[in-house]
Amino acid sequence: MTTFAPKTYQQQVLDSVAAYFQACHALPSPSVAFTATTERLWGFGNPYHPLAGFPPDMPYFCLRVPTGGGKTWLAAKSVALVNTHLLRTEHSVILWLVPSKPIREQTLKALKDRQHPYHAALREAGPVTVLDLEEAKSVTRATLDTSTTIIVATRQAFQVEDEESRKVYQSSGALMHHFDHLSPAQREALLTEGEGAERTIPYSLANVLRLRRPFVVVDEAHNSRTELAFDMLARLRPSGIMELTATPDLTRTPSNVLHSVSAAELKAEEMIKLPVVLETEPNWQQCLADAIARREALHKLADEERRAGAPYLRPLVLIQAEPRRAGVETLDVERVKNELIANHGIPASEIVAATGEEKGLEKLDADYKLGIADAACPVKFVITQKALAEGWDCPFAYILVSMAELKSATAVEQLLGRVLRQPSARQRQAKALNQSYAFVVSKSFAETASALRDRLVEGAGFDRREVREFVTAARPQQARLDLDGHAGRVVVHPVAVTLPEKPDFKQVPKPVRDKVSWDVKGQTLTITAPLTADEAEALKAAVTSAAAAAAIEQAAEVSRTTAIEFFQTPAERGERFCVPQLALRVQGELQLFDDPEVLDYPWDLSPYDAAPTPDDLQALGAALKVSEGGEIDIDEGGRVVSRFLPELQRDLGLAYRPEHWDEVRLAAWLCRNLPEPTLTHASKQAFVAKWLTELLRREGFTLARANLQKFLIRNLLEARIRGLRRQAVGRAYQQTLFGEGAAERVAVTDQYAFEFHAQVYAPSRDYDGRTSPYGHFDFRKHFYGRIGDFDSKEEFECACQLDMWAQQGRIQFWVRNLVRREGCSFFLQKADGRFYPDFLCQLPGDAGQPGPVLAVEYKGADRWASAEDDRMIGGLWASLSGGRCRFVMVKDRRWDWIEAELI
Repeated sequence: MTTFAPKTYQQQVLDSVAAYFQACHALPSPSVAFTATTERLWGFGNPYHPLAGFPPDMPYFCLRVPTGGGKTWLAAKSVALVNTHLLRTEHSVILWLVPSKPIREQTLKALKDRQHPYHAALREAGPVTVLDLEEAKSVTRATLDTSTTIIVATRQAFQVEDEESRKVYQSSGALMHHFDHLSPAQREALLTEGEGAERTIPYSLANVLRLRRPFVVVDEAHNSRTELAFDMLARLRPSGIMELTATPDLTRTPSNVLHSVSAAELKAEEMIKLPVVLETEPNWQQCLADAIARREALHKLADEERRAGAPYLRPLVLIQAEPRRAGVETLDVERVKNELIANHGIPASEIVAATGEEKGLEKLDADYKLGIADAACPVKFVITQKALAEGWDCPFAYILVSMAELKSATAVEQLLGRVLRQPSARQRQAKALNQSYAFVVSKSFAETASALRDRLVEGAGFDRREVREFVTAARPQQARLDLDGHAGRVVVHPVAVTLPEKPDFKQVPKPVRDKVSWDVKGQTLTITAPLTADEAEALKAAVTSAAAAAAIEQAAEVSRTTAIEFFQTPAERGERFCVPQLALRVQGELQLFDDPEVLDYPWDLSPYDAAPTPDDLQALGAALKVSEGGEIDIDEGGRVVSRFLPELQRDLGLAYRPEHWDEVRLAAWLCRNLPEPTLTHASKQAFVAKWLTELLRREGFTLARANLQKFLIRNLLEARIRGLRRQAVGRAYQQTLFGEGAAERVAVTDQYAFEFHAQVYAPSRDYDGRTSPYGHFDFRKHFYGRIGDFDSKEEFECACQLDMWAQQGRIQFWVRNLVRREGCSFFLQKADGRFYPDFLCQLPGDAGQPGPVLAVEYKGADRWASAEDDRMIGGLWASLSGGRCRFVMVKDRRWDWIEAELI
């Protein structure tokens, strides 16, 4: 079975899902839990939007993951979290909905394949059964009772309006046994047919699902968001809905975005190839020739790396041809193919067409074990007309060529998604192999770049704020025309030229007229925005004298060259910002201190700690009251408590009867389901057995009740063990870092340094002076063009002060440090978490050497006392750096404390 370790951002997504599920039970309702969880994760609580037609407090949330981020794997990994933390059952039914039949087949194949990473992720939930809809129509009760059952279907399959899909709602003798021995409450919840005396309950798959309260996974959710689709889901009484999409709906029926992954995070973790290097060329044959040359250069680099031990790579070109039209000459598939063969000597075997009529890619899948990615496959060019078959994927795709303007949004979005994925999710040695390429037949680079950015936002799920830097120009002369890519950081100076005659503006196209003005008195033409060569020709045609035409041409050249003044950030200028990190000596070798688990600490469970606490007993008592039908409508704080989860737990308790295990089997199950690799099995087993024995000695706690509440008991044990481990880690942390001889065990060195790379800075919220409640400031010395937003007025004022000192030359540049953003967050490890200083400043150096790095943390007076551990680790980091690092924590606007560190 193939497994792989999750990327950091993927683990953070899974942690967010687990945190939300746990909060659903800990707080009055899933809606309150959603706002509280997003507040804890991101510093601001997102409002919860219930779905019309569903219970208002049904857990419903969305994971926003851009193209190339591994949505399907995340969904598979989440199944175990659903069972353990939300449903609290050993088995469940997962209804996995996809947007189309091709993706359904691809998903089914991967989930059923025991060697595939998706299946390995599913197996973390225990025994699993993967079915298509036809197989589900005859699923046995034994299958549902003994495994987590994943039913993969298109969302259309449950819509009554579809003739074929009505079978889901029709009686089937194969399903009759599911309806034996139902309680009155269960029968009351089923769909019925007929009226009055003719009313019957169909033995249908839909009713089987209603009994089992399926959890719904909606893959590529943006394709399923219609009222009809939601109505279809409501019929099945789901226990919750999880959407996965790159482009969530935020307006019409807003998705509850629990966790949003940025494209910069994917880039930082080597999942996608960025930036997209764009080149436009009006001549289609030259455009194609340029793409071929680029592919050859990439192939040469790939071969050189392979000789040095890198994996096999054959860069592919995806060409979007024009559709064939009767009586009109177009750049269709056949014409492009002929151009490749006749004028560039490309063998026909290296070209494959993928259209509605030609199934070239399917033939490759049949002919080669790895399809187009097989080393024996010769194909280097794929020509398509609209879009490639859904589900087709090949990270070897590097170059997109569009034979026409970027007008077909769907096709371009899809093809862009194909070229973004990084082969093997691992960066190559050559920078050119870590980028994607687009060649477009177009006269206007600026318009094409803008259209490409739109496609990345609307199709691939990129953030509008980050996408500017992810499309760059291949040619310097085209880069100067990309004003949108430098928005807010470019000054266009007007160009005035005296002409011997007034141009006839009636002949000038409006887009060109909007870029110029005419002063009658001075006979002066002023160009207010850069004119392309074609636009200059249009303006020259409006004058009659050669002198006027020459003056216009010269002024237009100035308007798109020296008249444009770009402001580049330090990151864009290629300056480096490296911050030394804490390192530990482990067995004589230095290693990065980014996990307290590397500390050498004595850790074992003591039987003296193995007993349920009063809080544990209270939680078990409240849960029992719910399972027996008791009403808990108001919590201790006087808030109304949702009935959704209590009713769900009762339904699941009826559908999945608790086992009648003895104390030994129950203890063994608890041990198996308590992941704690730092403990021996014997130690864990002794602790669990003692805890369980102590519980069963309490009045009212029987073995039957323990079987019924085993998932809650598991969660209570996990929390207890985790708390005891934290205490042990805390003691080791204090001794190792702050005890006698700490300088021999801990070091701050450039051997381990965090680097703020270009194109990986991804704030979850950006500072925008136009809308910020803290005010407007024109920051000039931030390391990146974007600035992460501030959490308080005082923090904003601190940033202003740093930037003013930087403008005076006392700070070279600074960065607003982010929290929990892999690749763009500097942290210092603590015993119970990480400390992310608010700001990091590069101080001026000399003799070509960088100056010291200053870390600045602003703390409100109300949080000063609780930040003692932050001050300690920051002070230790600075003291061990040999003057390379400095640290200051500020309160009450004591800017002089920072200024003292600038000397």
